[in-house]
Amino acid sequence: MADNNNLIVYCEFDEGNIADVSLELLTKGRQLATQLGVRLEALVVGDKLAGIESQIFPYGVDVVYKIEDARLYPYTSLPHASALINLFKEIKPQICLMGATCIGRDLGPRVSSCLHSGLTADCTSLEIGDHTDPKTKIDYKNLLYQIRPAFGGNIVATIVNPECRPQMATVREGVMKKEVFDPAYKGEVVNLDAKKYIPESDYVVTIIDRHIAKSKINIKNAPIIVAGGYGVGSKENFDLLYQLADVLGAEVGASRAAVDAGFTEHERQIGQTGVTVHPKLYIACGISGQIQHIAGMQDSAIIISINNDPDAPINAIADYVITGNLEEVIPALIKYYKKNSK
Repeated sequence: MADNNNLIVYCEFDEGNIADVSLELLTKGRQLATQLGVRLEALVVGDKLAGIESQIFPYGVDVVYKIEDARLYPYTSLPHASALINLFKEIKPQICLMGATCIGRDLGPRVSSCLHSGLTADCTSLEIGDHTDPKTKIDYKNLLYQIRPAFGGNIVATIVNPECRPQMATVREGVMKKEVFDPAYKGEVVNLDAKKYIPESDYVVTIIDRHIAKSKINIKNAPIIVAGGYGVGSKENFDLLYQLADVLGAEVGASRAAVDAGFTEHERQIGQTGVTVHPKLYIACGISGQIQHIAGMQDSAIIISINNDPDAPINAIADYVITGNLEEVIPALIKYYKKNSK
């Protein structure tokens, strides 16, 4: 199959703004599109989209497709899926990226199964590379390497899609960096007729009222995080982390094992199946350092590991390692910090 000339990002739109995860994917999409020598395109489906391109163009976007109808906002599955499926049949994108959000997780599989294109969920990295099929010996150039942990995180798998298009991947918020390409960048706006892409029968579901509970926990943007793993040992010991976080002005995070053990709530989970964070200081307490957890915090500026196992895998990426029992080390840190912060 001939490669097509565009890489498209589905941009989530809510309350007048493009979602951060979509802007992160546009940043990555610009790098990949430049590497491939193709156009970077964006698609926004919703209502009241006037001027929305001003949020998108600075990320180096060449074309913004807009499909507007009052019934397309808030998001519902069928009309949005039809919009992508029918547009993609027409423009035949080489690559499609979307956020691994509740919307992306609903939309991506619908689109990929209808177009028979395959999809890799929760990628932690995206690259361009070549592939030789070991059976047919056919060489494929410039494929999208869709990279994610697999088999419980024991390996990092690189998944390729040699034949089918578009090559589709979803990425969690915070995994890619968001960077403006050029504030003055101007592309083309293409307004598409919703009726042409979405059958009336798709509007069978109407959203009468919508309530979104805002999370009270904000670890994504916290400059300091004190995180605990299964090695913390108990819910009572986890209280020590809250005490340390309190004196440091930090947020408390956790590994999946700590959440599964009931030490703290799921909203605090960091890693491949939780939140990706980039704090200035990350204090890892009793965390062994499985690959899924490291994927969510490896970009922290300074990492301190407190662990009674000197060979814990996380120590390999830590800037400072304190070997000892949490019950002794953390109270000592609290006492020292209080004494020196007066």
